[in-house]
Amino acid sequence: MSTAPRLLEVAELDFRLVRSEWAFARTHGVAIASHWARLKKEKPATFNGRILLLGGRALHDRPDGQATLSGAYFEADYADFLAWRHFGHPGEPVENCFSMAALRTADGAFLLGEMAAHTMNAGKTYFPAGTPDLNDVFGDRVDLEASARRELKEETGVDAGMAMARDGWTVVFADQRVACMKEILLPSTAVEAKAEIEAFLARDPHSELTRMHIVRGMSDIDRDRTPDFVAAYLKQAFGPG
Repeated sequence: MSTAPRLLEVAELDFRLVRSEWAFARTHGVAIASHWARLKKEKPATFNGRILLLGGRALHDRPDGQATLSGAYFEADYADFLAWRHFGHPGEPVENCFSMAALRTADGAFLLGEMAAHTMNAGKTYFPAGTPDLNDVFGDRVDLEASARRELKEETGVDAGMAMARDGWTVVFADQRVACMKEILLPSTAVEAKAEIEAFLARDPHSELTRMHIVRGMSDIDRDRTPDFVAAYLKQAFGPG
């Protein structure tokens, strides 16, 4: 049974990559391979790359009274992760901790992207995001802001360097998900930004997103297609009423 998302404001993230073997992957190899074979038939474009999962985390108070969220990531196959999720997250505590670029436009609206039919989350509406991988590791540091900026560029064509990122993070805890939201303020209006991004999407037949949705209030989201943790973030961002 899912629990209600919990939101926390933190000033910074401090995540590191450690060498660690995932017991689930070692002991469920046959079941993982069978599950992956079924997925490949359903979604042939799915690629089994290496991703990073969070094996442990802690919250620390800084001298200025603000909070830092820290933790240790380990490497895993995407196929292992999908099987673990499908099987109900068995084994030791592990979390899918990722960053999301919460796109907000000059007129106060948010933009959500609709996942394309060939993706694992087809039809769902999200902010640009992705499970971190080795491209987001610098030394032993896992940089989720770099991950958010990379996913934003890849999925929408928006260069975060041309926008303004708000300080700090809104972290949403939702079962085995830890969504680290970084608000990105765009200089254009919602209608302008939607048109620009959809023009970018139209040029790439393999784009992960198929269209953008303008959200000016909670009545604009489709609760059947928008994950609870995204809806919880938007509810807090819009405030009462």
